[in-house]
Amino acid sequence: MYLSRFLSIHALWVTVSSVMQPYPLVWGHYDVCKTQIYTEEGKVWDYMACQPESTDMTKYLKVKLDPPDITCGDPPESFCAMGNPYMCNNECDASTPELAHPPELMFDFEGRHPSTFWQSATWKEYPKPLQVNITLSWSKTIELTDNIVITFESGRPDQMILEKSLDYGRTWQPYQYYATDCLDAFHMDPKSVKDLSQHTVLEIICTEEYSTGYTTNSKIIHFEIKDRFAFFAGPRLRNMASLYGQLDTTKKLRDFFTVTDLRIRLLRPAVGEIFVDELHLARYFYAISDIKVRGRCKCNLHATVCVYDNSKLTCECEHNTTGPDCGKCKKNYQGRPWSPGSYLPIPKGTANTCIPSISSIGTNVCDNELLHCQNGGTCHNNVRCLCPAAYTGILCEKLRCEEAGSCGSDSSQGAPPQGSLALLLLLLLLTALLGTASPLLF
Repeated sequence: MYLSRFLSIHALWVTVSSVMQPYPLVWGHYDVCKTQIYTEEGKVWDYMACQPESTDMTKYLKVKLDPPDITCGDPPESFCAMGNPYMCNNECDASTPELAHPPELMFDFEGRHPSTFWQSATWKEYPKPLQVNITLSWSKTIELTDNIVITFESGRPDQMILEKSLDYGRTWQPYQYYATDCLDAFHMDPKSVKDLSQHTVLEIICTEEYSTGYTTNSKIIHFEIKDRFAFFAGPRLRNMASLYGQLDTTKKLRDFFTVTDLRIRLLRPAVGEIFVDELHLARYFYAISDIKVRGRCKCNLHATVCVYDNSKLTCECEHNTTGPDCGKCKKNYQGRPWSPGSYLPIPKGTANTCIPSISSIGTNVCDNELLHCQNGGTCHNNVRCLCPAAYTGILCEKLRCEEAGSCGSDSSQGAPPQGSLALLLLLLLLTALLGTASPLLF
């Protein structure tokens, strides 16, 4: 009997909680821009910082190769297998789908065997350098949230630079240098991310960790985003509040993880030894089977949704903001200067909502954003609130009986708010369940 009563109480609590709880049960991901709460004045909007979910950003990019005719297969040519550089009976032919290796194969699903991959022409013009620029463009500012991972089907290059742009490819800055010999290639001492710290996390380094020529099972190159996050959030990224706090207060750190474009500069293919074998130049080429870039649209903490329409990413802005990155206030909402949202205070942050301009307050009576009709009223053409029968006022904020002076204890017009009603229901049912029995033993 007691178990049955306990289950009844639990079911009741779940039901009432769903009525009374205006917020999600878990916070800290900034996945909600606003929610309705109940106050003495009725239902109002509570605003908070928000951002889109992290996702695979390769679905939205455009790729450009320079030189544009660097892809193998036109004209057809033979190349040597990676595992056996003297077996040179493999063929690349752009006119035959089974033998073609176009750029889009760097971003397709890699569940098939053998792997699909883009491939460059071979180094047949040696000693002229075999160099390729692969530019990834989003036409949108994005924030990186995970490691950039490049998987080579050939040997990893002896020399490579990963670069970033914050202005849609007009200017470029190095992200990281890669080489078998950093001092010889770039006049830099070799380092790894593990050599960095909170104070040097923005340092541009050259690493020899990923440039090992034809070594078996060594196909992957990383740009370590998460290792850099870990300097602030801990090795397992459990203290994200600390990271968000740093991103909020340090613009250079925030900009470091922000890009509009990435550029992979392949400067020297995997040679595997000191000298180039001029008798077997078909051994030397670049081939990439996969590129992974995870991130989110930058919406300045003013949106949770980023839509892809007509080959373009755009934030669906909240908080009375507008623009591709929610980077300005909407018309008639310039009552104070625009500001990005803030991750602080944890866990909901600060929305920094744009507020109505003084000149627009008289004409915009309601807007379902900042000027929300209360007590169940609905906004009609932003001109007036249509109030329920029991309420009046510009925003339905007054009981009609108050104006008539007829609000008494028996009046049905002053109904309690939904939260109070739910609490009263809970108390009544608890009394019914518990009042007729001896104390429960759990």
